[in-house]
Amino acid sequence: MNLEFYKYWVLILIPISLVLLYTSIRGIKNEIPEEEREYLDPVPRRLRKIWPLVNLVSFYIGERLPVEWLVRYQKSLVKAGLNYVMSPAQYFSLQLTSATLMASMATFLSMMLGAYDYLYTVFGAAIGYVMPMMSVRDIRVKRQKDLVRSLPIYLDFLTLSTQAGLNISGAIMQSVDKGPESPMKVEFRKYLRDLRAGMSRDDGLRTMAERLDIAEINAFVSAVIQAEKTGASVGNTLKIQSDQRRIERFQKAEKLAMQAPVKLIFPLVVFIFPTTFIVIFFPIAMKLMEAL
Repeated sequence: MNLEFYKYWVLILIPISLVLLYTSIRGIKNEIPEEEREYLDPVPRRLRKIWPLVNLVSFYIGERLPVEWLVRYQKSLVKAGLNYVMSPAQYFSLQLTSATLMASMATFLSMMLGAYDYLYTVFGAAIGYVMPMMSVRDIRVKRQKDLVRSLPIYLDFLTLSTQAGLNISGAIMQSVDKGPESPMKVEFRKYLRDLRAGMSRDDGLRTMAERLDIAEINAFVSAVIQAEKTGASVGNTLKIQSDQRRIERFQKAEKLAMQAPVKLIFPLVVFIFPTTFIVIFFPIAMKLMEAL
């Protein structure tokens, strides 16, 4: 009788708990304001499924984060070109969400295998927390390489435009209209947007240099500003910068070509040479064993 009584109450309480859980989740969802992404870049496809969780965490902890953290995250996102994809608070929330999901997955898999240990949970949380940072770093490194690679092309556009009689702002506008798609084109668009907002040409160039923090871009900006202040020919200055960037790129290619044989020594010694010796000497060893 008691067992039937408990079963009866369990059958009643399970639907009630599910309804309460659904109601609480719906209430939490309604409290979070809808994100306006009309003027933002789309969320990457691999993040769309967990993006509601990211917004949920960001809504509750975003205002409690220290300002120093937000500034550091903002600089990292700007260098990676992701500042129009997510905010610093969403970036930190993505780390927490990823850590929670990875820790839950590690715990579930270890329990399924019958070898649960809290170290697996900690290790999974650490990996999940670091994964967004590694992704942003890889995107930043790739973007910086693309910027340096496309800079000489845009310097040629600027040189032709300034030698034709345009100022640096008009030359940048022409290079944006005629130049190939690249991160450098996006940065020049941001520079033109700053000019329309009322910023001076020198301040706009300095802002772009500070935003990117790349040695080649800093040299280009410094040379242009110095040429305009001293009254020198901006076209000749840009031509010198373009030639210098090409020389540097060729020197980097030579350096990488010279480093290739050194980097190949380890895989040759560890993987290729032993396999080659086995293939060559195994038949000889078998024949010697048969003869002896």
